[in-house]
Amino acid sequence: MNTNVKKAVTIIVNGTAHQEPKDEVTYTEIVTLAYPDFPSHPERTYSVTYERGQGEKPTGILSPGGSVKVKEGMRFSMLNSLGNHNPDIKKLIDKGYAVSIDSNNLVVRDIPYLDTNKALHTGAFVSKLIFIDEHRVKLENHVIFFCGTHPCELDGSQIPNLGGGPVTLPLSSEDLIVQRSFSNKPADGYKDLYDKVESYVTVICGPAISLYNVTPLTFRTVEENNDSVFKFRDTLTSRAEIGDLNANFSNEVIAIIGLGGTGSYVLDFLAKTPVKEIRGFDADSFHVHNAFRSPGMLNREELGRKKSEVYQQRYEVFRHGIQLHAKCIQEDSALDLEGVKFAFVCVDKGTSRKIIIDLLMNMQIPFIDVGMGLDRDKGPVSGMLRSTFVAAGSTPDTLIKASVPLEDHPDDVYRNNIQISELNALNASLAVIKYKQLTGFYADDRNYHNVLFTTDSNSLLGDNGQD
Repeated sequence: MNTNVKKAVTIIVNGTAHQEPKDEVTYTEIVTLAYPDFPSHPERTYSVTYERGQGEKPTGILSPGGSVKVKEGMRFSMLNSLGNHNPDIKKLIDKGYAVSIDSNNLVVRDIPYLDTNKALHTGAFVSKLIFIDEHRVKLENHVIFFCGTHPCELDGSQIPNLGGGPVTLPLSSEDLIVQRSFSNKPADGYKDLYDKVESYVTVICGPAISLYNVTPLTFRTVEENNDSVFKFRDTLTSRAEIGDLNANFSNEVIAIIGLGGTGSYVLDFLAKTPVKEIRGFDADSFHVHNAFRSPGMLNREELGRKKSEVYQQRYEVFRHGIQLHAKCIQEDSALDLEGVKFAFVCVDKGTSRKIIIDLLMNMQIPFIDVGMGLDRDKGPVSGMLRSTFVAAGSTPDTLIKASVPLEDHPDDVYRNNIQISELNALNASLAVIKYKQLTGFYADDRNYHNVLFTTDSNSLLGDNGQD
């Protein structure tokens, strides 16, 4: 007889029973019972509390790295960061609602309701949030979105006075399809999210609860659907309702070759775009003049360091998937560009541009090349900005037609390299807008592959090879 076999006890984790050996359990083990994919996401943190425990301290907090002895009937509860910092969300979870966050919206699943035939269905509430900071939120308004058809009374008629109507709202979870909104506002409004959810549950779930004796209080745990590349919540996407369009960038690997004036702005724009990965290449150092034609505030400690190092430090606190390298792209740099799906060429020398473009065309990587030509021949600064898209499989004729300079100007050594921050930013904007048109984020009626902007007349000329 094996006397080492430990007796199993039943513990409750977020309302679900689990059989575990009567021994110590760790923080990681408890969280994994609730969220099986937790070991693959160590960046997630939860507040774990327990009650009905052993000894003189039957209640307490189980912290990361800690453990506690279990006993029959011991209960564990955990909240994600929002539940831990917002009393109204915690109150919803404690009561038993299946609360989660999707695309920075509050979601309450397992909402029972009746259709016109008095058949039972299950829907979900979605409420927009205003983020005060990374963890604290408040409700945006009295409107609630609903994943389901119009709920009905016990006699099959539609529940009246719900307002709203058919609408869509992009969400990440495949099981959440918003079909309509409701606008049921009490005279004094809603105090908080708990008050709002409870009010809508009373109105919408009442007939189903009465007829089928069901409940929305399922104590079901649903992991937050958030695989964002950003280290802060992307509340801009949820507020603008463009999650479906931003999904187009989820597998994009982008190279930015040259992190000077225009290249630094391309980096800034793409760092705020949910592309999967950004690779940047520039061997030069960051000097005072760079600070006057690049985004962000200058830190004196940055002067003299490599541009790649400066920008890496600035942007890695904002997002994942950014790798900037202090090197130039040469003929033998194919490994550096392996897996890249799109590139931006932001260099000012024609000979360097030719080496880079030859490599990109040989590797069948589509790209946008930018250029700027400014002078003061007439006193004030005047000139032209260029943004040229070259598709994979294009021939060298494309470059010739777009007047892409592939040689160094013989008088370059005697010319001033005029670059002004707003023009660098505009040049980068033209390039990034075109890239986003190609991904389907922006509409593109004319399909211009070459765009020229003239500063003298503020005129924009596009060429698609057809018009």
